[in-house]
Amino acid sequence: MRNLRCIQHSSIANVTAIRATAWDVSTDNLLFLRDVEGLIRLERWNGDDLHEIACWDAPQSPYKIVDAHFFSDTESACITFENGDIVVVREHPVDEERIEIVGSIDAGISAAAWSPDEELLVIATKASTFLYLTREYGDLVNTELTAQDLEVSDHVSVGWGKKETQFKGKKARALRDPTLPDTVDDGRLADSNELHETTISWRGDGAYVAVNAIEASMQRRVIRIYSREGVLDSVTEPVNGLIGPLSWRPAGNLLAAVQVFEEKRQVVFFERNGLRHGQFPLASFDRAQTSGEGAIRSLQWNVDSTVLAISYDDRVQLWTMGNYHWYLKQELFEPTLRWHPEKPLAFALVSRSTDRIRRLQYVSDVCAGPILPPLDCGLVVVIDGKTLKVTPFRQANIPPPMSLYEISLSGTANDVLATLKSPELGASQQPIFKIQVLHPFGTSTYLLDLGTSQGPQKIEEREASNGTISNSKEIFTLNRPSSAVGRHDIVLTENGSLLAGQRILARGCTSYLFTPLHLIFTTSQHLLKFVHIAEDPEDLEVPPDTPESDERCRSIERGAKLVTAMPSVFAVVLQMPRGNLETIYPRALVLAGIRGSIDERNYRKAFLACRNQRVDMNILHDHQPDRFISSVGMFIDQIKKVEHIDLFLSSLREEDVSKTMYRETLRVEERQQNDRPDAPSGKVNRICDAFLEALYTRKANVKNVITAQVCRSPPDLDAGLLEIIRLRDNGSDQVDATVEHICFLADVNRLYDNALGLYDLRLTLLIAQQSQKDPREYLPFLQNLQRLEPSRQRFSIDDGLGRFKKAMRHLFDLNAFEELKSYTTRHNLHEEALGLYRYDEDKFSAIMQLYAEHLKTTSQCKEAAIAFHYLDDKAQASECYRLANQWQDCLSVASSIPMPANQFHSLAETLVQSSIETKDFRAAATIHLDYLRDIRSAAKYFCKDYLFTEAFRTITLSFSQLQSQADLLTSVFDPGLTENMASITELLADCKAQLAAQVPRIRELREKKKEDPLAFLEGDINEGKDIPDDVSLAPTDASTMGGSLFTRYTNRTTTGTAETGASRRSSKNRRREERKKARGKKGSVYEEEYLVNSVRRLVERVNSVGDEVGRLVEWMVRRKMVERARAVEGAMVEVVGMCEKAVEEVFSGEPSKEKTVEEEQHEKLEIPVVKESGRLPFLGLGS
Repeated sequence: MRNLRCIQHSSIANVTAIRATAWDVSTDNLLFLRDVEGLIRLERWNGDDLHEIACWDAPQSPYKIVDAHFFSDTESACITFENGDIVVVREHPVDEERIEIVGSIDAGISAAAWSPDEELLVIATKASTFLYLTREYGDLVNTELTAQDLEVSDHVSVGWGKKETQFKGKKARALRDPTLPDTVDDGRLADSNELHETTISWRGDGAYVAVNAIEASMQRRVIRIYSREGVLDSVTEPVNGLIGPLSWRPAGNLLAAVQVFEEKRQVVFFERNGLRHGQFPLASFDRAQTSGEGAIRSLQWNVDSTVLAISYDDRVQLWTMGNYHWYLKQELFEPTLRWHPEKPLAFALVSRSTDRIRRLQYVSDVCAGPILPPLDCGLVVVIDGKTLKVTPFRQANIPPPMSLYEISLSGTANDVLATLKSPELGASQQPIFKIQVLHPFGTSTYLLDLGTSQGPQKIEEREASNGTISNSKEIFTLNRPSSAVGRHDIVLTENGSLLAGQRILARGCTSYLFTPLHLIFTTSQHLLKFVHIAEDPEDLEVPPDTPESDERCRSIERGAKLVTAMPSVFAVVLQMPRGNLETIYPRALVLAGIRGSIDERNYRKAFLACRNQRVDMNILHDHQPDRFISSVGMFIDQIKKVEHIDLFLSSLREEDVSKTMYRETLRVEERQQNDRPDAPSGKVNRICDAFLEALYTRKANVKNVITAQVCRSPPDLDAGLLEIIRLRDNGSDQVDATVEHICFLADVNRLYDNALGLYDLRLTLLIAQQSQKDPREYLPFLQNLQRLEPSRQRFSIDDGLGRFKKAMRHLFDLNAFEELKSYTTRHNLHEEALGLYRYDEDKFSAIMQLYAEHLKTTSQCKEAAIAFHYLDDKAQASECYRLANQWQDCLSVASSIPMPANQFHSLAETLVQSSIETKDFRAAATIHLDYLRDIRSAAKYFCKDYLFTEAFRTITLSFSQLQSQADLLTSVFDPGLTENMASITELLADCKAQLAAQVPRIRELREKKKEDPLAFLEGDINEGKDIPDDVSLAPTDASTMGGSLFTRYTNRTTTGTAETGASRRSSKNRRREERKKARGKKGSVYEEEYLVNSVRRLVERVNSVGDEVGRLVEWMVRRKMVERARAVEGAMVEVVGMCEKAVEEVFSGEPSKEKTVEEEQHEKLEIPVVKESGRLPFLGLGS
């Protein structure tokens, strides 16, 4: 689908007698040799000026230059003459001669060629020898071309012998094997066009070389294929009419040669093993084809193997291949062509008749019509010699080489341009295109009206004044509008960089085109990308290479290129490297069209696009929510079809797709505007309500009404069923259809239950008939229900459906109290039953008795105690208060029974033991003091709870004798102080030891991590050494599963999804991690994190005992235990100081860590604050 279009042209005139040309790839200059007054001049043309490199005497005439090659690295040229001389010309000689004959072959040279790597020169001599010379022109291989060479390839003859010996019976033609040829070539020479020349061609990688020469002994032209080492690899099979031109495709798969017959000429292809591999016919001329005029002189492939140049005596043809068809793309009337060695579509043309040299640069370009809707018909015009192939892809998606229309031309087309005749549509509401054609003899203009079946019509033809445009006006291409984004042109450079002004949008770009909203391009990574058009190139947002998550990027077939786009139908046409076409509908183009239709309130077009392209229909609302809600009536009027409205309603969900799955397909500014605050939940219900209102107003089809009710969240099945009941009551004939419809939308089993819940047995029967239920089951059930009275029927229905509260209400209506009591107990409906009988005291108490027993059974002891208390069952109330650890209420109720003294004493002792087990020493002391009258035990438990003031008050208020008070202080109070001092001292000593072990370890770990982070992350943080036994280590929740050494520490995975590692962890793995944490693995990568958390917990523990230590020290001073008080306070001050230093060191250098979502939700760590401990001035510890 691509044509060759000239984009750069330069020429120089009055350059006579040019004999050969060569390229200097380092400077991109053209060198040529010409004969001027008996001298050979080597000159350089840089595009502007001529510069002479060297000049020397020409050999005796006539002479011929067989090959000319320029070495850019040594700035020297090698010229091979037919008389056998090999001349080297140095442009900048140092200690060598400028012109030197480095060798001479007496027999003469018929062909020569340098290898692609410029290391070998192969020469075919006129003495039928084949030579290999090195870069220093040393003889490497010397072999003879003999008839025995033809035996190296044993080609199998598939002929059937002579015609005279073949059986020609009835229907013999039909029985013949179609894969076998009618005749077998014997390799005879062509009658005409045979110039008896020899040609040489290298394969692109330099591994093989082919030589095409006549084997004189057999009068047959043979192509021999030699390896780089000079070993004959194969020879071609016999081909009649084969002539001299030969070119090996640089890609290496084919050799191209020319076969000439009296009636036709064709290019034939050979494989490296010498076997034929297809052919294509050459276009005929409008003049006599003789050996002197119009004979084929050479074949040349360009460097990337895409274009084959065929040189005649007076012209050059450029051929390309697509989908196994060969297209003639250019015909230039200069006989000599030289391809650029590195630029695929750059070449030089030499015209000896006009003494002119041209340099041309072509591009492979698609001639496409306008892409602006509604004129985007996908019109593409392809040049094929004297035929234009025209296809509007919007009308007919015809693969090449076929086309919808063909235009026959008077000459070979070199360029074509398709434009609009006018920006307005024709009478048939189809655009009219003007097709301008440039050919060597003039221009032609055709009109194509897509609204008619006539095809293109010629309206104008203009010829050049002297025969060819290329000779008269140097016109090689038609003018085209520039490709621009905003104020800047878009340029695709030779190296594949896509530029917008000075900004590089992408590298490795292979093709691009524009639509009104997008810049579309393909890349060498086989991706199709969409960029939103912006006025400023800096605002162009190129999507990343993430086709799996970004709708602006899409994977395509390897090597695919853009042909055209049709935004009106959301289509993009791609051509594969082989030549076949593929039409795709990219999401970015589809969504742009849908949004445009929504903006225009053309909801029908937007809906059909969503339906055809499988786009989430929520975008119809989410793109412009407020406008859609206000335009629901318009939406219904445009869509009309009941099935389409149902499809839209059934596709609704709460997600805002404009912010999630389709967010990236918006422009940046549109994305920012779209970042509105989330609307309150209930989007589906709001849309369904709007539809219901509009449908009721229009008295629309009841199916749409039912769909809107069933698609609510949660589904309003009862409302849908009530619509069916209304239809039935009105005598409508649509009842069966609506029942079938609602059963399609919702679960038929749920509908059956809801129909039962409406107490409509007829509707229930209709629903059951649409289900898979067995009639032998539901028919007897419904018949039994039909026989019951209404309240009992409804009770049975609600009980069967599990609606126990409603069923109990029906029992209440039936005044079946005993049945209601058992039903309440069976289904735990005590609260509802109490509500029903709140005005009937006797029945209320009976239900309360059931409820109290139920609460006691389910261990809700406090609530059960309150219920029993209401029922004046104080014994049960006291017992339930005891079970609920409500000792005050328990003893209060027990005291009011009244209870025997010994039983009451036993109850109090039981409550004391329960309080001690729960560490509630204050409660135990209060019970001893108030109910058991045990002063000694009360004081003891007050001391255990560090309530020394309360203990002292109890002792002093209970006895009047000073001796008894002193005895209690000595035997109870002072031992309590001593016991608590020992406990506090042991705790503070443990804290000091833990800080002394863990803080230096944290410091050591951080130093090791700073010195060698990789070793730290891999877990070898101790270099094989043992870890101190007094340091406890345990891993945290961070996973040790899989991933790289970095993901092990950061708890991140390397996959491209948005999920975290923790969310993919199974419960089994989480339990395994918890077990590892509990075991406390030493030397793991999580050691530092665990130690930091351990220090944090220690600081919190020290803060919690500060008040207890203060009370202990105060009363030890009062009891004249000053030294002990000083020791306790000193230990506390020391531990607090250590904690302050630890917090400053540990938490100021604590590294930030990446956490999983689960950890961030359940753990908020802050730097702990150490509380200052209170000090008594009497102890003299100072500050």
